[in-house]
Amino acid sequence: MANFEAYQEYQRIEDFEEDSPPGEEEDLLVHVPEGLKDSWHHIKNLDNFFKRIYHFHQKNGFACMMLSEFFELIQFLFVVIFTTFLVNCVEYDVLFANRAVNHTGQGQNPLDRNKVTLPDAILPSEQCTERIQENSWLIFLLIMAAIFWLYRLVKVFCNVMSYWEIRQFYIKALKIRMDELCNFTWQEVQDRLISLQREQQMCIHKKELTELDIYHRILRFKNYMVAMINKSLLPVQLQLPLLGNVVFLTQGLKYNFELILFWGPGSLFQNKWNLHPKYKRNGNRLELAQQLSRVILLMGLANLLLCPFILVWQVLYAFFSYTEVIRREPGSLGARRWSLYGHLYLRHFNELDHELHGRLGRGYKPTSKYMNSFTSPVLTVLAKNFAFFSGSILAVLIALTVYDEDVLTVQHILTAITVLGVVITIARSFIPDEHMVWCPEQLLQCMLAHIHYMPDHWRGHANKSETRDEVAQLFQYKAVFILEELLSPIVTPFILIFHLRNKSLEIIDFFRNFTVDVVGVGDICSFAQMDIRRHGNPTWMSHGQTEASIYQQAENGKTELSLMHFTIKNPRWQPPQESSVFISHLKEKVHHDAQGGPSTQLLLSEAPLCTSLQFNGSGAAPDNLLASVLAHPVLTASGLQGRDHRFIPPSTAASAAASVLASLSTSQLPHTSRSRSHSLLNSSVQPETMYRSDRTIIDSMSNSDIRGNTLNSEFASAEMSLHAIYMHELHQQSSHPQRASGQWQNPVPMRDLHTNSGFQSQSGLGSSLSMPTTVHLGGWQEEEEENEDDQEINSGSTPKQGTGSSC
Repeated sequence: MANFEAYQEYQRIEDFEEDSPPGEEEDLLVHVPEGLKDSWHHIKNLDNFFKRIYHFHQKNGFACMMLSEFFELIQFLFVVIFTTFLVNCVEYDVLFANRAVNHTGQGQNPLDRNKVTLPDAILPSEQCTERIQENSWLIFLLIMAAIFWLYRLVKVFCNVMSYWEIRQFYIKALKIRMDELCNFTWQEVQDRLISLQREQQMCIHKKELTELDIYHRILRFKNYMVAMINKSLLPVQLQLPLLGNVVFLTQGLKYNFELILFWGPGSLFQNKWNLHPKYKRNGNRLELAQQLSRVILLMGLANLLLCPFILVWQVLYAFFSYTEVIRREPGSLGARRWSLYGHLYLRHFNELDHELHGRLGRGYKPTSKYMNSFTSPVLTVLAKNFAFFSGSILAVLIALTVYDEDVLTVQHILTAITVLGVVITIARSFIPDEHMVWCPEQLLQCMLAHIHYMPDHWRGHANKSETRDEVAQLFQYKAVFILEELLSPIVTPFILIFHLRNKSLEIIDFFRNFTVDVVGVGDICSFAQMDIRRHGNPTWMSHGQTEASIYQQAENGKTELSLMHFTIKNPRWQPPQESSVFISHLKEKVHHDAQGGPSTQLLLSEAPLCTSLQFNGSGAAPDNLLASVLAHPVLTASGLQGRDHRFIPPSTAASAAASVLASLSTSQLPHTSRSRSHSLLNSSVQPETMYRSDRTIIDSMSNSDIRGNTLNSEFASAEMSLHAIYMHELHQQSSHPQRASGQWQNPVPMRDLHTNSGFQSQSGLGSSLSMPTTVHLGGWQEEEEENEDDQEINSGSTPKQGTGSSC
């Protein structure tokens, strides 16, 4: 992050929407429906208000939210009480039969006199209380737990009051009943919010709210975090012996980052929506950096002081949460999940949680297949032998148990059976399927279609262990996740004290250089504006349109990809002029490349085969589109004949993606709920298609069962996936032209297309194909239990030629 002083300082920018004139805000308050103006007119903290509205929708209403809050309190109370009981009120010598128990009572069966019962191992209440009173350290911990629980109780009570008001807002202002809430997508709720702003001014500084205004308020701090990850300012990367470069980011460390930067004592923001004025000036940056360094030091020392308490809680909570799961499914620790770092690294600017989770959920299977395609031959041999020996012993123990159940009374027999079962399950996880095919490049391309971001050095090196290790930072084992969370209370203080403090000056400069004041919204991260002129990258089709220096450019095309994602997900949004020009040029480039690409009829005819190759044979229309684009270059390169028995000329994924994108249409989709109301460009032509097309794909899809907002959302996701593939291919052409030789014929720069392509600017990037909808949170977790019988032809097994096929 060099040359930051050359960049302009904090500035105030006018929103491209018409703002209320200074001093005339009260003139906007003429029409306020009776009964609503007292509650929701002129809301002071719109950030919290919109966040609560969003969370209320995503968490399925008031009842579900309050039940979750209530059981969180009960869980904490249960863990504390149950742990205290186990430590002080159980006689373990009796429980483990280290001390004999003699029941002497009338009518007692002599055979049962030495039999240990559960009440025998529990101490009387008087003795239990005495033990607790004698342990001063335990009393101190219980007092701390009680204080924290009371704090949580007050917070829950406040949440009940605030979310009851949100419930009333949904019913009275938005006209959405609670029994119908689950039938509304977030975009439909958002549309009603925008309409309500016209009736009663929730925000008095603007006549109208836009989709981007709402996203900015909900994601104000998250956009800063995404930008700092993108510019490699956070998280701290550690060089550890044997492990190499390690990215350490846990929930506890992230909480400390947010506490220091956004809303804690001594943070950079003076309230929820304004950066403190002193951080907007360049003159005292060194003094401010020293002040921030002291805040980080104090926060690190506080974490060090609280480390024992947090560590005890982490261990107890992990024990109660995961022990039963591990006993039932030992292989679950070998399952993968998107890491916290992966969520921030792969997140677009202005991408809500449900949109991110849905996208990563769709990318879970291809990423799992890619990671599973790497195996160690040495570990495979060891695992096979461990499984054989453990299985042999387990088989004998099971046979003896079947022959005579008294074998189970032998000491540690059940323990041995359980341990052997766990060992066999873990060993089998290291044994690859010998029928898998080694196709890392195709799997990486399939990953890219969903995660949208991929460093340049991954391309062409998908079979390298270095690439696999970098993907593992984004897509970690669940066991690694649990271990990192357990170590977090110990590691977090040292990261804050010895690593983050060294970046104080860079953090101060980042917030000064990349904060803008948008009228009616407040201070936001300038990257969240998705302004191509300010933060575009020339190698990502922004050549001639951006004035950004290397320091100002977003990395990995995040500005351009975020702009496309937001426009597709919010088809009613009208971008500013610079963004409109970029989108117009992209459409022209797509239309030009589609003319030399494969026909849409050919891509559709290949869809069944491509779906079986790239996906899991779901047969859904959006999956067919993606599978055709991803597999078409492989099929044409192999010399397969077309349906007319003529050889198909080789083509790239970019040309195939361009052909599909150019064929997308809105008019052929039945039962669309809304259409784009604003033109992306000032053009007299108002067609219904994003690209001029022969509508082949949509005409074919119209014969299938395409119904509802959910499928429209899937088509929007597929459209964004196609854009990601296409834009990455163009980026490779621009930044590495030697790699594209022979693949791209007569490339035309985007800035020249408007003069020779004959393509007219058209309204609306998004179509009803791009219809956003609510995607269930945590959808990617539901895909962890992958069917082992699904076709795994592209999952790969081992790089060795002799152990499997290779693409």
